[in-house]
Amino acid sequence: MPEPSTVLVVDDDTSMREALSDLFQSVGLRVEVFASTQEFIKNKRPEGPTCLVLDVRLPGKSGLDFQQELNAANINLPIVFLTGHGDIPMSVRAMKAGAVEFLTKPFREQDLLDAVQTALERDRVNREDQKLGAMLRQRFASLTPREQSILALVVAGRRNTLMRKLQASSLADLIMMATKLGIPEGSTAILSRTDNY
Repeated sequence: MPEPSTVLVVDDDTSMREALSDLFQSVGLRVEVFASTQEFIKNKRPEGPTCLVLDVRLPGKSGLDFQQELNAANINLPIVFLTGHGDIPMSVRAMKAGAVEFLTKPFREQDLLDAVQTALERDRVNREDQKLGAMLRQRFASLTPREQSILALVVAGRRNTLMRKLQASSLADLIMMATKLGIPEGSTAILSRTDNY
């Protein structure tokens, strides 16, 4: 079952926070609202796919400065910017720093919903990549040092060298040749014999 998606809203305008909360809830999204970046930082990020809807103009630190701070801290959170006072240099800065969208107020609700769905999908993919990376690191750690060396050789192209030298047309062909040579299945002998070419 997919994890629920959450939209995090940071806007110092109470009426805007309420309107955005109502909009996102109307399409089945969970919403958490914050009046400032300081308030946002104090809260734990939700478990499922998440995106940040961030006002550019905030008291104290601007939304653009906050985006830069998140990037510097390696916090990968897709951002949709909203502003009533935007200009081209602001939007360019936001997009270059990885923003999903930069919308000016008043905006079409559907444009915002589309941007949020894009951002949530981006976060969903990022989370899956992180899980896969963690799983692969765990599997790699379970290999013996020799198995790790063999993997490095295969990645470096040793399998292709073996296939060329033995004139094998595929990996299956190479395995069949190794079997005919009497090399036991799973043996590292075929690689160790070719370490010195």
